[in-house]
Amino acid sequence: MTINAVLLAVVIMLGLSLARVHVVLSLLIGALAGGLIAGLGMTDTLNAFQEGIKNGAQIALSYALLGAFAVAIAHSGLPQSLAGAVIKRIDAGGTSGMIKYMLFAGLVTMSCFSQNLIPIHIAFIPLLVPPLLLAFNRMHIDRRLIACLITFGLVTTYMFIPYGFGDIYLNQIMLKNVGEAGIDISNISVTKAMAIPALGMFVGLLIAVFISYRKPRQYQQLAIDKAAHDEVLEGDELSKTAATAKTQSKMKTLVAIAAIVTAFVVQLYTDSLLLGSMFGFGVFMATGVVKWRDADTVFNDGIKLMAMIGFIMITAQGFAEVMKATEQIQPLVDGAASLFAGNKAMAAFIMLLIGLIVTMGIGSSFSTIPILAAIYVPLCISLGFSPLATVAIIGTAGALGDAGSPASDSTLGPTSGLNVDGQHDHIKDSVVPTFIHYNIPLLIFGWIAAMVL
Repeated sequence: MTINAVLLAVVIMLGLSLARVHVVLSLLIGALAGGLIAGLGMTDTLNAFQEGIKNGAQIALSYALLGAFAVAIAHSGLPQSLAGAVIKRIDAGGTSGMIKYMLFAGLVTMSCFSQNLIPIHIAFIPLLVPPLLLAFNRMHIDRRLIACLITFGLVTTYMFIPYGFGDIYLNQIMLKNVGEAGIDISNISVTKAMAIPALGMFVGLLIAVFISYRKPRQYQQLAIDKAAHDEVLEGDELSKTAATAKTQSKMKTLVAIAAIVTAFVVQLYTDSLLLGSMFGFGVFMATGVVKWRDADTVFNDGIKLMAMIGFIMITAQGFAEVMKATEQIQPLVDGAASLFAGNKAMAAFIMLLIGLIVTMGIGSSFSTIPILAAIYVPLCISLGFSPLATVAIIGTAGALGDAGSPASDSTLGPTSGLNVDGQHDHIKDSVVPTFIHYNIPLLIFGWIAAMVL
């Protein structure tokens, strides 16, 4: 196991990321190292990487259109109006503690809805969070906590509630692959199987809110649209910007709501983020909220907004393809299996730990599940785990590492909204906090689920 190519590739990628090497370069170097260690050679490693990049092209295009849709919503003034209302409440002498916890609840709710009820995924973050940064700064809220709040909603709901993205993860991918690997899934409740692991996520959230990040943290009040120039706002200028300036017309607000509903309906019926975003953007253009002469600018701004996430996701797909091409995921599991020799408690822990390693490398729980299910199901059957416990192990092993991975949209999304003024580091302020508060509890509670179900 010490010279396993997959394990070493993930360690190299994570080490470089923590050393502040750009995530794209870290993924590329980690993939090359993994391929060469496995004996693929430079040519085969690059071929596998390029094949993976092709698989990531649709994801990147979808995120680009999501970014354009998000900028169009921001152009309508809906997020600014919401932020302005919050800041006016603070200026009017409202109870900051009450407003703070209402904001926390709102962010968690929106994050949850983005996975299940209104499955727009991370598109809500760059349109909702930046206008609220001035309010967060006023209340001295630690942005690491905001990252934890958003990531909780992004991960917990798809791994626990079988609707929207949760239906894809739990039913269409996990149960399907578990069934194909040899377990009767007809009477299995995925919600029951994943309830204890989801409770672990909730415990991590409570620790983040009430223990880790409850102390105030100071940030500079930078103008969001002028952050590149580090323009510090003071006095009357701060009040004007904090009020988010313009009073938006009811018509624009209604159009924004109509566009969101349109995007939701189209995505629901076509199962395509790309088409949903395109139709939503079309509503803004058709109604004149985004004028034809401004369409190019708005669209380009949206692409810039999500371009980094798109590039990272494309590179992550290349990394994942190289890891599969090494054919060393199975030996990693076999090597771990030899360590526990029939001990169910040790076996469950090792399987979950390997899930954490693989998912952190690939950056996607949805891509990890098919790999793990084919290997884990026969292993769980031989060790005597119940079907429900097997589903809990595989579902938790897939979700482990989504929070806390440098290449996961569950950490990239929060960073895209919180770092618009350059005061939120992706690794230190998104990756490390979410890793600590979610992967550790999820590992513990996933193990408990494997033992009691």
